[in-house]
Formats: sequence, C-alpha cells, structure tokens
Amino acid sequence: MGVPAFFRWLSRKYPSIVVHCVEEKGKEYNGVRIPVDTTRPNPNEVEFDNLYLDMNGIIHPCTHPEDKPAPKNEDEMMVAIFEYIDRLFNIVRPRRVLYMAIDGVAPRAKMNQQRSRRFRASKEGVELTEEKNRMREEVIQRGGYLPPEEVKERFDSNCITPGTEFMDNLAQCLRYYVADRLSNDPGWKNVTVLLSDASVPGEGEHKIMDYIRRQRAQPNHDPNTHHCLCGADADLIMLGLATHEPNFTIIREEFKPNKPRPCALCGQMGHELKECTGAAREKQGEHDEFANTMPVSEQEFIFIRLCVLREYLTRELTMSSLPFPFDFERSVDDWVFMCFFVGNDFLPHLPSLEIREGAIDRLVGIYKDVVHKTGGYLTQNGFVNLERVELIMQAVGVAEDNIFRKRKDDDESFKRRMKDKKKRMKAEQQRPSFLSSGQFAPQALGRGGRPEPVHNARHQAFNMRVQNMDAAQSLKAMMKNGGNSAGPSADRGMKRKAEDSDSEPEPEDNVRLWEDGWKQRYYKTKFDVDATDDEFKKKVVKSYVEGLCWVLRYYYQGCASWKWYFPFHYAPFASDFKDIKDMFTEFETDTKPFKPLEQLMGVFPAASGNFLPQTWRNLMSNPESSIIDFYPDDFAIDLNGKKYAWQGVALLPFVDERRLRAALADVYPELTQEEMKRNSLGSDVLFLGKSHPLFDFIHELYRTETTEVTDIPPELCHGILGKLNLDQNPILPEKTVQSPIPALRDVAQNSSIGVRFRDPEFPAGHVFKAVMLPGAKIPANTLKPEDFQQSGRQWRPQLGFNPNRQQAHLGQSGQRALNHSLGRGGGQYSNAPPPGNYQNYNRGQQHYPSPRQSSLLGEPPYQQPYQRQSYGGGAHGWGRANQNQHNAYQQNSNRGHSQGGYQQQQQQQQQYGQYNQRGGGGGGGQGYNTGRGGYPAPPPSRRYN
Repeated sequence: MGVPAFFRWLSRKYPSIVVHCVEEKGKEYNGVRIPVDTTRPNPNEVEFDNLYLDMNGIIHPCTHPEDKPAPKNEDEMMVAIFEYIDRLFNIVRPRRVLYMAIDGVAPRAKMNQQRSRRFRASKEGVELTEEKNRMREEVIQRGGYLPPEEVKERFDSNCITPGTEFMDNLAQCLRYYVADRLSNDPGWKNVTVLLSDASVPGEGEHKIMDYIRRQRAQPNHDPNTHHCLCGADADLIMLGLATHEPNFTIIREEFKPNKPRPCALCGQMGHELKECTGAAREKQGEHDEFANTMPVSEQEFIFIRLCVLREYLTRELTMSSLPFPFDFERSVDDWVFMCFFVGNDFLPHLPSLEIREGAIDRLVGIYKDVVHKTGGYLTQNGFVNLERVELIMQAVGVAEDNIFRKRKDDDESFKRRMKDKKKRMKAEQQRPSFLSSGQFAPQALGRGGRPEPVHNARHQAFNMRVQNMDAAQSLKAMMKNGGNSAGPSADRGMKRKAEDSDSEPEPEDNVRLWEDGWKQRYYKTKFDVDATDDEFKKKVVKSYVEGLCWVLRYYYQGCASWKWYFPFHYAPFASDFKDIKDMFTEFETDTKPFKPLEQLMGVFPAASGNFLPQTWRNLMSNPESSIIDFYPDDFAIDLNGKKYAWQGVALLPFVDERRLRAALADVYPELTQEEMKRNSLGSDVLFLGKSHPLFDFIHELYRTETTEVTDIPPELCHGILGKLNLDQNPILPEKTVQSPIPALRDVAQNSSIGVRFRDPEFPAGHVFKAVMLPGAKIPANTLKPEDFQQSGRQWRPQLGFNPNRQQAHLGQSGQRALNHSLGRGGGQYSNAPPPGNYQNYNRGQQHYPSPRQSSLLGEPPYQQPYQRQSYGGGAHGWGRANQNQHNAYQQNSNRGHSQGGYQQQQQQQQQYGQYNQRGGGGGGGQGYNTGRGGYPAPPPSRRYN
C-alpha cells in the first residue's frame, strides 16, 4: 500500500510485534550439499498450516536486485526465484497449503498507480543513462580511468506485468518447480499447492485474501488455522487484520537502511555516481580473483505477529462508559479504515494527515470521541457509515490550520539542526592542508595506539597526491597574503561553491499551506479552479468518498467494481467533507476486468512497447494514432511539498477506457495464436503429491476424462472446498515434466498431479462477515506491562516465537577469542565495550556477527554491556586477581595434603569454588552471579541442532 513510512511507524510504536526468524541452513559434506529436512519441527517453535506468497514481492528482488549483481539472463532469474521460495518454505514449513499468487490484471483503480510507476521507471532509466554518459566524459577529461563500457541489454522491469512473454514463461517455470518439489522433497509430500499466475485477474495479495474469505465461510473451515503471508507491502498488515483470524503472521525481509551500493559508473563501492573521480580500482584478493564480485550479505527475515498487534490495539482502542457493549472486532475494522486516510494504492492521502506527524494517533483520539457521541462504529463488514465519518473529517478540518503551521515550524527546526550539524562536522574536518592523513597522520602522545593500517595503498597514494597539490596551492596563497592564509583577499572575487552554501536549493512551493489563503492557492495551483467553486470541490469530495467506500469493500468483500477509479491527482481537504451522507449509493455491477494486453496498453509507456504486438505498439508512437496523447514522451512531477522526486505526483493523463477499446478494436484481428493465448484469462491450478489423500480422487478424474466441474471432498483436503476441472496441459504422474531451464534436469520420476481449481461461489449480494469465527481460540497474551511503555526500556529482538528460548553462553575466553578474530583485541581498542544496543548494531559501521548466528554460540556481545570483573579488589587489575587466585589455590591445596586425603582436597576445592562464585573470594573479588556487572554463570552444556 502507498504508505512508505507505515511499517516503520508501526514497528516503533509496537516493537514486540516483530520476531526474528530462526533459519536452519543446509550442510555440505565432501562437496555434496545436504538440504534441510523440512519434515522436522519448525525451529521457530511454531507450526504453520498455510503459507501464502505474494509472488511479485519475490520476483522483483530476484530479477533486478539492488544489493548484489543482477542475474545474467532469464534462466538465472528463474533459479533465483526457486531458491527464494525454498528459503521461505524452509523457514515457515507449512503443513497444509502453499498458495503462490502472482499479480494479474488489476482493477482500474490500481492501474493509475501502475501507470505512474512504469512511466517513472522508464523516465528514470533514460535520465540515468544520460547522467552516466555525462559523468564518463567529465572523468575522462580530468584524466581519470574508467573500465570500458559494457554493451549489455538493460533488463526492463516493466516486463513484470501480466500479458508479457516473461510472465508466461514464469508460469511455466513455476509449474515445473512445483512438480519437482512435490516429487523429490519429503517436506512437500502432504502439502496442497495452489498456483495463481498472471493470467488470473486480481492483485496477488487480494487473490489470497479472497481465497481465505471464501474458505472461512465454509462449515468445514478450521477456525484455528495458522496463516503465514509473505510480502513487503504495508497493506498486508491491514489485510491480515481484516480476516479476523486469531493466528495470522506476516513474514518479510528485514529492512536495513543505507545499504552500500556500487557506483553506476566505475562499479566501485564507497561513493555515488555524482562523486566518481575515476580513481584506480583497488585489488580484490591476492590475485584479483574477486574483481567482479560485490560484498553481499544474505537477506534475513522477520515475522510480524498480528496476534500481538491485536493485543496492542486492545489497549489502544478499548473504550469505557459506552452506551452499548464494546466490540473489539468492530473497532479493529474502524482502525483499518482510518489508516486509509494516510495513503493507499488507490487514493492520495489527505494534505493534513502525514503518518510521520502522528496522523493515526490523532485519528484514533478523534474516533473515540465520535463513537461516544454517535453511539456506533464507522464500519461494518466492509460498509461505511458516512455520517460518522463526516464527524471525524470535520474534527480534523478544525485543526488543519494548526497542523500546517506546526509542519512548517518542525521543518524549519529540522533544517536548522541539520545546518548546525554540517557546520560542526566541517569544523572537525578542517585542518591545515599540508598535514598528512591516514597512515602518516599526526598521533596524539597519550593515545597509546598504532597508526592506522593501509588497506588500499593505491587509493591512499592517490589521495596523498591530491592532498599535496592542495598543500602547494595553500602555501602559494599564504605567500601572496603575507603569510596569512585567511586574509580578507583570500575569498575576494571567488564564487562560493554549492556545497559550501548554508542552505540547499529547495523546490518552489506556490501553495504555502502555512500561510493564510492556503485553500485558495491549493485549488488554484493543483486543480486550476477557484476555491469559491463549491460545485467542483463537491465533485472532488464525492469521488474521494466513493474511493473510501470502494477501498474498504475491496478489503472485506472483494472487488466491488473493476471500472471505478479516482479521477484526480490530488485529494481534497478534510474540512471540505460536508454533507457526505448521501454522496454514495452503490457501484456499477457486473463489471469485467481488462484483458492482459489491454492492461499493458493502459499502463506502459511507449519505451516499453517492445513487449506488445507490433501493430499495438504503433498506437503508442504513431503521431496519427487516436490515443497518442496517452503516451507522452516527457511529463512533469509535482513534488507537492516533498523533497524527493519519487515522493512527488506524476502528472500523467488518465486513460479513457472507451477511447482505448475503440482504438484496439482495429488491431485485435492481427493477433497471432500465441498472442491471443497470452491475452486470455486463466484459472488457478491445484497440485498434489502422490501421498496426498486427494491424489487418487483427482487421478480418477483424468482416467475417466470427465468434463464436468467436480466439488472437492473436504475430508480429503484439510477441509478445503472448491471446484475442480481438468487442465488442458496437465502434469500427470509417471509422465516426465520437461524443464524449461536448460541448466535444470527434467523431472523423470514425476509423482505429482495438477488440476484446475476455482474458489467456492456465493450468490450475488453475499456479505462475508468480519467476525471471529465460533470455536476460534485466542492466543495467550504475550505482552507484559512494561511492553506498553514507549520509553525508558531497551528493546531486544526476539528469536523465534518462544520468548523463553534458552541461549548458550559465551564466556570471557570466548569473548576474547571472538574479539581477536574480529580484529578488536589489543591496541587502543582493547578496552572498548561492544555496541550498546540493537539500534546501534543495525546502524553501525563495524561488522559484528548476526544475532541469529550468535544466538547459537551464545549471548551476542552487544546484548549485555561488558564490564571487566575485579577479582583482586579495588583497581589492581588482572595481575592481582590472578595472584590472589593462585595463592588461595595453593593454600587450599596444602591444607588438603596436610589432612592426608585426595577426596578431602577435592571437596575443599569445590567449596572454595562455590564460595568464590558467591563473591566471597579473597580481596573482595566478584564472582559470576553478584549482579554488579560481568556475565551470568554459564548454563549446563547442551547441544544445539
């Protein structure tokens, strides 16, 4: 969903919802890779029933990754997608259902955003190419060195759209992948696999939600099914809450900001394209064997526990003294609805509501007052009570003027802080230019350390040459000014550089929401109408109200209309929501989605026309085309008060569906048979292994060649209901499945079977109830009173679902060995403590072991502040501590010998050890468990698998 900061806000406000995944890795012996046995219990100490994959969140990072080299060809992309799914299956280990959903043709309301994204991607690709060519010329003119430009075809990510050859090939590859895993992986043998490819209309996550809605409406549904949904979009959290399933978890990649990326020009790390100087590349490895590799770290995953989020919301939304019984499920639906106001994929957010400014908290506070006044909730089963929504909008509208003024004040305050920070950093970096740096930099006498080692001699020599040139110029200036390098004539007549300017150039803001008259300027600038035009404002508000009703219906009941969309680039103000009770009646019924090639014509720029048939492509570029205005070569981006272009509004013309269909009617007859197949709508496919209880039933359908649609016996398939129909190109047992990827072998011993699947059907007008099902067991509460405190406590990540997971202990000797291996021992940093908290670990520049890896070895060094134990009393240090221990041991040993018994000697030594652990050793030395610093006593030895 279009709320870039939503997950960041949610995870900071409710930190305990996040759990780090424990992932078991495969092993390798004598060059033979041994995969993970996924039939074993889940190492996260929770068993999932169903795993749902929003495949577009997997396809994009596998085809054009940002933090590692891109695949060389389409085959490598497919293999990367297979490996990604394998990792997720290994972490989650579903026992019943695996549902893979690829985005199909989207509703018209979504196509506006898709069109904006694809036009932006094309525009940014052209601008990047032009910038690279310009920088290459500048660097070469300065005498820098750049590797020869590689001639390779750029991967156009716009091909990840329904109707392209790439998506058709992906569907075939996934069919092969499922057949291979069902035939060869024991962990898949009893799993029902559902594949909904790009030929099936609907967004991937909403196809998943539609499946869950329809299954939970059946009498055979298990209300305690544990769902796990994979995807990075923020709207998955809303969708998970909207199911009202008690056990719903989301798995997603852990976001790590500020990942290093190579320069797009020279391929080196440490600088961006605009900072490239063409310096010689450093040697990678002893023999430069790592020249073409990037330093990558494997992406880690986290769980988002919606059951814990429901605990937080219970405390947040519970209202007392209501004139009616409080219904938590209804309040959750209202919370989901209020989140739509800060942004989503279908509507622009209201100007006065920014999630970074606490907009959701503001709405919740207003919401509680409205519920008390009106005696009812805002929504029910996906239908909106507009009369109550108007009261919330009016309450926000009253505060709009103050919100805009405070936003301006906060922005100015932030700029002042950043300006002061830059000045401090610049002052710290300033020093005479003739002083050496790096290996030959002056060292403080009391520093007690060694000079910094030379990591890259070539690069440092280059820097020294540049520095020497600067030093020579500085000395010349001093001689001209009579020895004063900072004389008044030094800067006379010199133009100040842009980076030395006190303030950065900002985009012009003609609206100025913080000044009086902001509403008049907004409507004049954004809509080109006068603010006194009440009819136009009412039209915008009416469309926005329809959008709110459409989005909520989409989340709770499915797509209400495939044709509806919001026909403006900007949203109205909250204060404009007046008399909205009767603005919406009902959506047009019996609407149909676009076909795949029709959608491509609606969302693609002319630069991506190569994915379309030739005759269709001409409609995008021919000046005589009747729809040429849909495909501008360039377009404006309105920052709309933002700082970066990706946050702005792409001012593209909206596609007129009637004009588009009329233009396509002339070129439809020229489609080939293959193109007509790609342009048709398909259905889901269900796959099973030979050991599945439903296998024989489906096999019999193929043996008898039945043409009738057959119901699934729910007792044979974990209570799943639906319709089955024979596939035209089926995967059958004992029939070889050809590999579409040359590097992978065919599935010769296939033991899987596939059949078309359709969700259960309901009569028109059926309403799915947004309630907790009877028999559902609410998970036990996991939050403690201190978990609700917003400050004053240090948050630590939890590994797996068991909060009491025992961890091995890494003692002091282990800590010293670890520090030595990391280069942290000895020298000036020998007494430096590890990082203090998890946030510093994520943000820091030093490389520490992953928390998920360290947990198997012991307590990570950053989870406890390190304090040197004082064994000898006072501040005498390790020498006195060792001497006291040695003397005490000799004394006890002599006592043992004088009493003439080896057993007695051992008993006394054990007593000494117990006494010393209690802190009673000689000299006041501390033991392990005094609670005044140091490390806890190591637990009994145990084996970790």
